[in-house]
Amino acid sequence: MSTFSNTDTGDKPADPYTCANKDTTASMPDKIRALDKFVNACKFGMMTTRDQATGKLVSRCMAVTAEESHGVDYLFFTNTESHKTDELKSDPHVNIAFLDSSGQWASISGTASIETDRGLVKKYYSPTLRAWMGDLGDGKHDGSENDPRIGVIRVRMSTATYAITDRTILGRMAEVAKGMVTGEQANVNKIREIAEDEVAAWRSAV
Repeated sequence: MSTFSNTDTGDKPADPYTCANKDTTASMPDKIRALDKFVNACKFGMMTTRDQATGKLVSRCMAVTAEESHGVDYLFFTNTESHKTDELKSDPHVNIAFLDSSGQWASISGTASIETDRGLVKKYYSPTLRAWMGDLGDGKHDGSENDPRIGVIRVRMSTATYAITDRTILGRMAEVAKGMVTGEQANVNKIREIAEDEVAAWRSAV
C-alpha cells in the first residue's frame, strides 16, 4: 500500500494503468534480454548522480560503450577530470534512464566505479573520443588511447524497471482512444521489473 494517498478507491485499483500493463509472466532471462535489446537500440541514456557539495541530483547524457555480464553491467567512457567522477567517488549510486520516440522507457539503478586500466580503455577506445577530449598539445593529453584523462565508468545493475511494447503505433493510439471513450485504462505497454536477486542470479549464471 502506498504511504501517500489522496483518495480512497475502495476495492478498485487506484492506479489501473499499472495494474493493466504490468507484466509478471516473463521469465528472468526474457526480461533481461528484452532490456538489453532496448538499451542497445537506444544507445544513449541519462545518467543521474548526486552532487557531493549540494546533495542535488544531476543528470547528463551518456553513450553506452559496451555491456558486460550479458546485459546487466554497462561501460561508459568518461573524462576522469570531469565533475561526475567527483560525484561518483563521493556517492557511487546511479540511475540510468533510457527513452525512445515511441514512449518506451527503462530505468536502471546501480552502483558505479571509475576504471582507469589502460587495457580496458584500449579495448573499447574509439577515435571519436578525440573530439570530446581535445588535444592539449603536450604530447600526453591528446585524446588518444594513452590519454590518462580517458577512463571508464562501470555501472553494475542493482534493479531495473522498464516498459516496452509489441503493439504498433496505430494499435497504441487505438487503445488510448478507446480508453478516452470508455474510461478503461489503456493497455499499451509491458511494464516489467527486474529485482536485485534476479540480477545477481543472472550475473552468476553467465
